[in-house]
Amino acid sequence: MENENNRDRSWWPLTALCLGGFMLLIDVTIVNTALPRMATSLDASFTSLQWVVDVYAVALAALLLVAGSLADLHGRRRVFVTGLVLFALASLACGLAPDAGTLIAARAVQGVGAAAVFAANAPLITATYQGRDRGIAFGVWGAVNGAAAGCGLALGGVLTEYVNWRAVFFVNVPLTLIALWITFRTVPESRAPRRPGARVDRAGAVLFTLCAGTLTYGLVRGGDAGWSDPRAAGSLIVSVLAGAAFVLVERARSTARARGAAHRENASAGPEPLLDLALLRNRSFAVLMATALLTQAAAFAHFIYSALWAQSVLGMSPLEAGLAILPMAGFSFLVASLFGGRLQRLRPQYPLGLGVLVIGAGVLSQLAVAPESSWTVLLPGCVLIGVGVGMAVPVLISAALSALPPERAGIASGAVNTFRQLGYALGVAVLGTVFAGRVREVLTGHGVPRAAAEAVGGGRAREAGVPMELVREAFAAGLDRIFLLCGAAALASGAAVLLCVRGRAATEHGSGGGSGAGRPETPERDHRPDGAAVPDTRWPVHSPTP
Repeated sequence: MENENNRDRSWWPLTALCLGGFMLLIDVTIVNTALPRMATSLDASFTSLQWVVDVYAVALAALLLVAGSLADLHGRRRVFVTGLVLFALASLACGLAPDAGTLIAARAVQGVGAAAVFAANAPLITATYQGRDRGIAFGVWGAVNGAAAGCGLALGGVLTEYVNWRAVFFVNVPLTLIALWITFRTVPESRAPRRPGARVDRAGAVLFTLCAGTLTYGLVRGGDAGWSDPRAAGSLIVSVLAGAAFVLVERARSTARARGAAHRENASAGPEPLLDLALLRNRSFAVLMATALLTQAAAFAHFIYSALWAQSVLGMSPLEAGLAILPMAGFSFLVASLFGGRLQRLRPQYPLGLGVLVIGAGVLSQLAVAPESSWTVLLPGCVLIGVGVGMAVPVLISAALSALPPERAGIASGAVNTFRQLGYALGVAVLGTVFAGRVREVLTGHGVPRAAAEAVGGGRAREAGVPMELVREAFAAGLDRIFLLCGAAALASGAAVLLCVRGRAATEHGSGGGSGAGRPETPERDHRPDGAAVPDTRWPVHSPTP
C-alpha cells in the first residue's frame, strides 16, 4: 500500500504524459515555418504544402473519438504507448521523405499516432492522480500544452535555419524514446468499465474519417484545379454521402443503446455510438461545437500564410518568422495561466463569447497589411488573438460540460476536441483556397503567367521571376481576404455564444477534483462509455493553442 501511495505521489508519470502531449501539439505548428524550405527542397506545389499541414490534423480529428474508445476497452497505457511508437516511426519517415507524396503519407500516419496519444493522455492523468494532486497535474499539463504551439513556431524556425527542415521531424524520435522509457517504468495501466459486450463503432469511425478526409481533399483540390474538376466534385459528393451515412449509423447506435438501457437484459448488444447526435438538438451544445470548429480555424489557420508571407516576401529567416508570431502563444499562455481560475468561476458563455470576439478583433486588425508593410503590422493582432484565445479556449470545455447533463460529460469533452482539430484542418483548406486564388487573381491580372503565379502562392516567390512589387501586392491582397474571412467568422461565433449559450459556472456543476468539490475522484466515474475523459475544469486542460 505504501508503494502504491509513493507511486501516486510521483510526478514521473506526468512527465511522460506531458512530453507525449507536447510533441503531438508541437507538430501541429512546427512545420509552419519550415514550409517554404520544404517547397524548395521537394519542388512541392502549394497544394502539397497544404496537405503537409492538413493531413495530420484530419487524421487526428477523425480518429480521436475512436482512439478514446479503444483506450478504455484495451488499456489506456497500451494505446498511449502504441501511439508514441507509431508517431516516432512516422516522424522518422517524414524526415527521410524523398518527395512530397511520401511526406504527406507519413504525416497522415503521424496523425493516427497523435490521436492515440491525445485520446489516452487525460484519462491516464485522471487514473494516476487523485485529490489535490490531480488538480495540480491537470494544471501543469494544460500549461505545458499551452506553450506547445508557440514553442513549435520557434523550434521549427531554429531547426530549419540552423540544421535542416527535416530536423523538425527527427527531433521527435529521441523525445519519444524518453517518453516511452518513463511510461514503461512509472505509468500504470487503466481501463474504464464498459457494459458487457461493448464494441468500438467501426462503421462510424470509417464513415466519419471518410467524410472529413474527402471534404478536405475536395476543398483543396477545388481551389487548385477548379470546382468543375471531376476529382474535386467527386470528393465533395462522397463527403456528403459519407456524412449522411454517418448520421444514420449514429442514430441507429444511439437508439439501440437507449433501448438497451431500458431493457438491461439486452444492454450488451451492439457497439457504442461514436457520437450521440441527439445532443446537437441542445441549442447551447450545438452552438458550442460550431464555435469550437470556427474558433480554431479563425484563430490559428491563417498563421500558416502569415509565416509564408514573412519568409517569401519579407525575406525573414524561418527563426525570425517563428518569433514574429510567438507573441500570440505567449499572451494566450499568460492569460490562461494567470486568469484561468477566475474565468472558470464565471458563467462560461461570457468569457468564451467575449474571448472569441477579441480573437475576431485581433484578426481584423491585421487587415492593415499593405504591400509596403513590415512584420510589425501583425504584432497588435497577435497580441489580441493571444488574449482572446487565453480567455476563450480553456473555458470552452466548461461551457460544453455545463450545457449537458453530468452523465454526458465525457462525450462533451471528446466532441470539443474533435471539432477543434477538424476546424483547424478545414480552416487550412478553405483559407489556402481563398489565399491562393486571390494571389493568382492579382498576379495574372498584371499579366503574370499562371504557373509563375502559382509558384509565388506556394512560397517560391523569389524563384518565380516575378517583380517583388507585384509579389508584395498579391500577398497583401491574399492575406487581407483571409483575415476578413477569419475575423467575420470569429465575430459571428462570439455573438452566437453570447446570444444562444446558457450554462453554469464550473463551480456550479462540480468540476473539482478532490480538492474542493464536486466531482467524484474515482477514475471509473471520470470516464464515460464513449471513452473520453472528464477533465478537471478548474484548470486549462485544453491547451489554448492548436
